Amino acid sequence: MKSLKIMINGLPGNVASIIAGHALQDARITLLPHSFTGPEIEVSQCTISDTVIELIKPAERDKRVDAILKKYGNFISVDYTHPSAVNDNAAFYCNRVLPFVMGTTGGDREKLIQTVVNSTICAVIAPNMAKQIVGFQAMMEYAATTFPGIFSGYTLTIRESHQAGKADTSGTAKAMVSYFNRMGVVFSPEAIAMERDPTVQREQWGIPEAYLSGHGWHTYRLMSPDKTVVFEFQHNVNGRDIYAEGTMDAVCYLDRKLKTGETGRAFTMIDVLKENG
Repeated sequence: MKSLKIMINGLPGNVASIIAGHALQDARITLLPHSFTGPEIEVSQCTISDTVIELIKPAERDKRVDAILKKYGNFISVDYTHPSAVNDNAAFYCNRVLPFVMGTTGGDREKLIQTVVNSTICAVIAPNMAKQIVGFQAMMEYAATTFPGIFSGYTLTIRESHQAGKADTSGTAKAMVSYFNRMGVVFSPEAIAMERDPTVQREQWGIPEAYLSGHGWHTYRLMSPDKTVVFEFQHNVNGRDIYAEGTMDAVCYLDRKLKTGETGRAFTMIDVLKENG
């Protein structure tokens, strides 16, 4: 068995399933055949490629995690569950000393980070695991820090479209709001236009039929006060494979940090990108 062991939580969900499929092909990683799942899940197992994975409901996880730790030793948890479970899951990971990568969006993010900081573990927490999008966010962070107020007076509109099953507003879009605010734009995350209707996505947005069940299209549009100047930033992702590579890199980054003895640290995907060059 390879030394870096992970458990992907959120199966049989679509994103978790894709991440698990990539993990099984990653030469650095051993995927444990267990997954924490939601109380509404009726099946007790699922199959990824040829690997049968036990699905563990919240009421069973305390007991089962003891047996898993006894059998496999230490491992890293990868969370792609549901926004409503983010903070409870983080508290569980911290209480049971289970370092984790949080790919799930939503929840109380400040509380999430503070839970890790107050614990004896480390985590990588990011609203988006796609490395190229994280790099774009880093560029916007640089602009916000280096050129504060540069878009003062401009009007911002943000549109984001995701599959109908995504319960919350995009965490990436919310993060982008903070950068634009620092660049002088008055805008609230509540003003983000969120689209979840497949018919509108296909007919008005032009999203391919094959990706209506899994996509992330974002447009950020800035207009000058006199409406003579427009800046537009866009990133459109079809499918979910882009998130898998970043997640695996985040797992390996966290493993290296744990081996140096780090505790009580909440890292970001920007930290991961900086170390990986």
